[in-house]
Amino acid sequence: MNRDEEFMQRCFELAEQARAEGESPVGSILVKDNQILGEGSEKSKQLGDITRHAEVVALLHALKKTDRLKGATLYTNVEPCMLCSYVIRHHGIKRVVFAQSSGELGGTSQPYHILSATDIASWGDPPEIEKWESGEPQ
Repeated sequence: MNRDEEFMQRCFELAEQARAEGESPVGSILVKDNQILGEGSEKSKQLGDITRHAEVVALLHALKKTDRLKGATLYTNVEPCMLCSYVIRHHGIKRVVFAQSSGELGGTSQPYHILSATDIASWGDPPEIEKWESGEPQ
């Protein structure tokens, strides 16, 4: 198992944990230099806060350890939504790997493709985006 597979497997484990807690089954981790900086599972219902998506929870967890998130990779089992995409872009995440598309609410979907937009100068380049299928990024 390569590192990407290992990290994606952890996202699936976190997603199952979220499902068991009555949340949407989403799990995310933030990795830099092959080290997990933060982990998160969906917490919106538990915390009564719609902004506590798994990706945001993972980023907040990482920010407790370091403020140097630029260049990190975010792994998540579901494509980041528009809200999470804004947070990802704001923190300069370099790469995003996800397994399942979010449809019209996804951060790479038109017309609000926040995650992949190249026309927002203050954010710089968008992250590399990889769709995970059958154990391999695409």
